[in-house]
Amino acid sequence: MRKGLTIAVAALVALGITACGSDSKSSDAKNTTTAPSRLCTADDVKVTGAAGEAPKVTIPTDCSPTTELITKDLVAGPGPEVKKGSAMDTHYLLMTWSDQKEADSSWSRGKPFPLQDVGNAPVIEGWNEGLVGMKEGGRRLLIVPSGKGYGEQGTGPIKAGETLVFVVDAVKVT
Repeated sequence: MRKGLTIAVAALVALGITACGSDSKSSDAKNTTTAPSRLCTADDVKVTGAAGEAPKVTIPTDCSPTTELITKDLVAGPGPEVKKGSAMDTHYLLMTWSDQKEADSSWSRGKPFPLQDVGNAPVIEGWNEGLVGMKEGGRRLLIVPSGKGYGEQGTGPIKAGETLVFVVDAVKVT
């Protein structure tokens, strides 16, 4: 009887260990998410719509947000170039990378956003750096890492550490 009880207890312990190990592995496999293995480029972010119209932006999920400011002219404007100290009127769309949602848009308000003293304007660093060189009539994609955006404090609907995606139209440059 004692030998039978020992065998039964050993079998239950073995079954319990196997069950725990099995649950753990299958649970780990289900809960493990693999981070994207590469950083996104400007070409990974898809922008549709003509300059002068509100754009539609698709942010990829198969790559990680950049850690550097990325700019890409989607439309090269024919007008004057934005230089440090320039004034400009812009239309823009702001999307947040983490949730791929629109956070702000001058198109939604129906009027351009005026900007004075580009390079030293009271806006995020990503705009002061990223708009220089743009031309009137142009459209530019800006992918702004949090360090050149709102940083670790965030603001309003923008979370701390958020990467920002802007599509900016240079309506007027002076």
